[in-house]
Amino acid sequence: MPSQRTPRAERTRAGIVDAAMRLFRSGGYDAATMRAIADEAGVSLGSAYYYFSGKEELIQAFYDQVQVEHAAAAEAAYDSPVFADRLRRVMESFLDVAEPFHDFGGQFFRNAADPRSPLSPFSAQSAPAREASTDLFRRAVADSDLKVAPALREELPELLWLLHMGVVLFWVHDDSPGQRRTRALVAGLVPLVDRSVRLTRLPLVRGLVDDGLGLVRSLRGSS
Repeated sequence: MPSQRTPRAERTRAGIVDAAMRLFRSGGYDAATMRAIADEAGVSLGSAYYYFSGKEELIQAFYDQVQVEHAAAAEAAYDSPVFADRLRRVMESFLDVAEPFHDFGGQFFRNAADPRSPLSPFSAQSAPAREASTDLFRRAVADSDLKVAPALREELPELLWLLHMGVVLFWVHDDSPGQRRTRALVAGLVPLVDRSVRLTRLPLVRGLVDDGLGLVRSLRGSS
């Protein structure tokens, strides 16, 4: 795939992604075929395969698209120096961006939940979207009013991303109107995280934190 796409190629590619999302949402991920997606997008099957090797790559493009929108929606979060404000806005802005896709989210979750699937947020194929998402939490920590040990500051963005994944899982199963329960979860969770992280500066807690970080690093090294 050429690294430099023409505006027309970008429009065609985006049209294929949009067509796939419509079919995934209306009939389910498993039922949609590449031929049906091509027909929906108004392109040939060969053209669809030129841009995407299959449905899984289309989902990756969807992940990337949502991540770009999430980053734009979260930008205002960094106007505040207060860590809790930043974290809340980053997490809430994801809910804002993802809300139109809530019904679709449940349809492909069983595929994404398989750790062997390239659709998993932990897969190698999802690495660009995962790193882009983690960077939002990295920015939330950087230059904020949060004072923590350097070792924890280094690991905190990834730990916050893992927390975010837990919230996303809750969101997928949240059938309340507008996913109100998920928004209430974020509103209650952020102050708890903020207070817990600040407590790590206390001498009594610092040893536990060091042990926990050591465990995280050992698990990462054994993967």
